[in-house]
Amino acid sequence: MQFSESWLRTLVDPKMTSDELSHLLTMSGLEVEEVESVAPPFSNVVVGRVVEVAKHPNADRLNVCQVDAGTGTLLNIVCGAPNVRAGLKVACAMAGAKLPPGDDGKPFEIKVGQLRGVESQGMLCSARELKLSEENAGLLELPDDAPVGQNFRDYYQLNDLKFTIKLTPNKADCLSVLGVAREVSALTGAPLRAPTYKAVPVTTQEKLPVKVSAPDLCGRFSGRIIRGLDARAQTPDWMKRRLERSGQRPISALVDISNYVMLELGRPSHVFDLHKIHGGLDVRWGKAGESLKLLNGNTVEVDGWVGVIADDKEIESLAGIMGGDSTAVTLDTTDIYLEAAFWWPQSIQGRARRYNFSTDAAHRFERGVDYATTVEHIERITALIVEICGGKDTQVGPVDDHVVNLPERKPVSVRTARAAKVIGVPVGDEQIADIFTRLGLQFTQEQGVFTVTPPSYRFDIEIEEDLIEEIARVYGFENIPALAPVAANTMRIAPENSRSLFAIRRQIADADYQEVVNFSFVEESWEADFAGNGNPIRLLNPIASQMSVMRSTLVASLVANVRYNLNRKLNRVRAFEIGAVYLRADTTQDGALSVAGYEQPKRVAAIAYGPVADEQWGLPSRNVDYFDVKADLEALFAPRELRFVKAEHPALHPGRSANVLLGERVVGFIGELHPRWQQKYDLPLAPVVFEVDANALQERDLPVYQEISKFPAVTRDIAVVVKQSVAAQSLLDSFIAERQANPACAIMQAIVLFDEYRGKGLGSDEKSLAFRFTLQDTQTTLQDEKVDAAMAAFIASAEKNHDAKLRA
Repeated sequence: MQFSESWLRTLVDPKMTSDELSHLLTMSGLEVEEVESVAPPFSNVVVGRVVEVAKHPNADRLNVCQVDAGTGTLLNIVCGAPNVRAGLKVACAMAGAKLPPGDDGKPFEIKVGQLRGVESQGMLCSARELKLSEENAGLLELPDDAPVGQNFRDYYQLNDLKFTIKLTPNKADCLSVLGVAREVSALTGAPLRAPTYKAVPVTTQEKLPVKVSAPDLCGRFSGRIIRGLDARAQTPDWMKRRLERSGQRPISALVDISNYVMLELGRPSHVFDLHKIHGGLDVRWGKAGESLKLLNGNTVEVDGWVGVIADDKEIESLAGIMGGDSTAVTLDTTDIYLEAAFWWPQSIQGRARRYNFSTDAAHRFERGVDYATTVEHIERITALIVEICGGKDTQVGPVDDHVVNLPERKPVSVRTARAAKVIGVPVGDEQIADIFTRLGLQFTQEQGVFTVTPPSYRFDIEIEEDLIEEIARVYGFENIPALAPVAANTMRIAPENSRSLFAIRRQIADADYQEVVNFSFVEESWEADFAGNGNPIRLLNPIASQMSVMRSTLVASLVANVRYNLNRKLNRVRAFEIGAVYLRADTTQDGALSVAGYEQPKRVAAIAYGPVADEQWGLPSRNVDYFDVKADLEALFAPRELRFVKAEHPALHPGRSANVLLGERVVGFIGELHPRWQQKYDLPLAPVVFEVDANALQERDLPVYQEISKFPAVTRDIAVVVKQSVAAQSLLDSFIAERQANPACAIMQAIVLFDEYRGKGLGSDEKSLAFRFTLQDTQTTLQDEKVDAAMAAFIASAEKNHDAKLRA
C-alpha cells in the first residue's frame, strides 16, 4: 500500500513529524517499509507565465520568450519546446537554479548564457527535466490559475513524501488512505476528517437489468447508469498527483476516478461502456468452455470455479478481478454503467493467481471489502465523474442496489483479565473501553467482559485474540515493558539408562562419518526402490514435483548424497543422518506430538563408500566392506551386544544383508546396496549402509558390578565341521544358551570365531568353523577336569543342535 503523506494529512493531521508518524505506524503493526521523497531536490524554480514568443533569429527550431517570473521584469529565455506559446504557465528555472542530476550524475546548474547569439536568462522546464516523470514531449503545462512567482516546489507540493506500507493479510481495512487515517486517528487522538460529498440528483429513472445468480459469489451488487459524459475530459492535476504518488499511472478521467476512489476508500469498482453491454447483466459462476479477453490483453478460459459478470451474449468481466476488453471505456465513451459490489473473499481467493497475474481489486476483495457502503461509494464516484466529465446533457440514473447475501457479524467477547495476561500489562476496563471507542468498535460492557460487534469493514475480528491484538496495538508495543519471564526452575537430571542424540552424533562423527541433513520429502520412485513401499504418504502441496512423498527410510537420501559427491570427483564418502521417517499406523491417535494414522519414529542411518581409509603409505588400499560398517555399528551399541540374522531387504544385496537384533528385538538392518540399484543410480562400487531405530541406540544398560578374577584364564580352541547352510551365528547362539543352562559351562567368559575353512578334506557342502573359548573362574584356579567337562558340553551342544562334527 503506497500513498502520499500530504493526502493522508488531509484526512487526519497529527501534530508529529514524518519520522514520528512513520515510527508510530510501524509500531502499531502497519510496517512502513519505505519513505521517499516524491521528487528529487532542486532549487530556484518558480511558476512563470510566457508573455511573448518570437522566432529565434539564428535558429529555426528555437524561440525567444519573454517570461514573467514574478520578479518585476521580464526574463529573456530561449526555448525549443514545441508547445511553448504566449499565455502558457510553466515551471521556470531562474539563473542560479540547480536542477536534478542528469545522466552523468552531476547537478545541472542554470546560468545566464548565449544561445546562438541570443542571451538566455533561465530555462523553461519539462516534467522529465525536473524528474517528475519520463514524459518529454514538451514543457510541463500548469493550470491557468497557477500563481506567477510562487516557488514551484510549494505549488506542486513536491516537499511531500511517499509512504510504502507492508500490510499483513489481516489488515485489509488499511488498504486505503481512509483506512490508514482511521488508524492514525485512533492512535493519536487527532480528529478524522473523512471525505465528504453530496449525492448527485437523479435525472432519469433508467436502470440496467441485473440478476445475481450466485449468492455465494456476490453478496451485494450496486450500479447505476450515467449518460452524456465527456470521456476526453482531463483528469485534474491534484488527482493525477495523488494517483502517481500512490503508484498508479493516470490513464483517462473515467479510469482515474475509479482508481482514485479505490485508493481513497478501499472500494474497487468498475466502469462499463453502456453501449457495449448486450441486454442485462448476470452475476454467476463461469461455465466450462467459456473464455474472456481481459483489459490486459490476455484471453483466459473460465470454469465453474471462477465468478463472472456476463450479459445476454458473452462474459464481460472476471468477478472482483478484472474487467473485459469488450466493454472497456474509451475516449469516445459517452454513456457508462458504474458498478460496485461485495464479493465474498473465499470466492475471489486464488483466482487471479490461477491466471498468473494480480490486480489491486483482487488483492482487496480476497481479503474483504466493506459490504455496507457500496451505495455511498457509488455516490462518491458519481460526484467526481459528473464534476470532471459531466456537462449540461449529463443524466444520472438511480442506484440499483441488489442485497443478496451479506455476512453475519457475530459479536466477539474479550475478557479484561485475559487481555492483561496475554499482553503482560495490567490494562483495565476504562483503558479497553477507550481503545475500542477510538477504533470505532461498537461494544457492550459488563464487569470484566467486553462484547464487540465488528464493523462491516473489519474482516479480521473473529475471536478473542483478535481483540486482544487490537488492544495491544493501540496501547503501544513500546509501552509494554521487556521483562524476563519468571518461573520456578527445577534441575532435571537426565536418566542414566539413556543417552542423547547429540552424544550419538559425536560418536558417529568420531568414527569418520560426516553428518548430512536431507529433506523429508523424496521422490516416489525412491520409496519403491529402497523401501518397497507402493503406497507412500503423499503431500497435498509438494514444493517440487520430485519431492512428492514422505520418506519411510533414510537410505535413499544417503545414496543420493553419495551420487552427489561422486559427480564432484570425491571417491570416498562416509555420511550419516539422524532424522524422522513417516509410516502409516492405524493405532496412532492425535496428541501433542502425534498425528492420528501416522507414526514418525526417528532413525539413525549411515553409508560408507569407497576406500576404507584415506590413501596413505601405512595401510594397503582396499574398499570398505560389510564387516567394516558392522564393526562401526557394534561400537555404537557397545557394551550392549548385537546379533545379526540373515534377512532380505528391498534396498540391499540378497546375500549380503542382515537384520540387526538387540536381544530378540529387530532394531534395524545392515548390508550392501542391491546390485540393481547400484546399476540404476550409477555407482561404480556397492556402498554399505545401515539404519537402526534411534530409541534403541539411545538405550544403555546401567553399569553392573562383576568380580574380577584373580586366577588365570584358560583358552581352548575347537574346530567343527557343519553344513554350508549353517550360520556361524547359530553356533554362537547355541554355545551361549548352553552356558546359561548348564552350570558346568558358566566358567565361559568369552567366545570368538577366528577361522572359517572350505576346501580340501571337506565335502563340497561343508565348512569348518574354528572358535576360541576363554574360560575363567572367580573363586579358584581351573583344573583340567572342569575345563574338559565344559568343552565337552559345548561340543555336544553343537553336535545335537547343528549336526556338527569335531574336526580332527
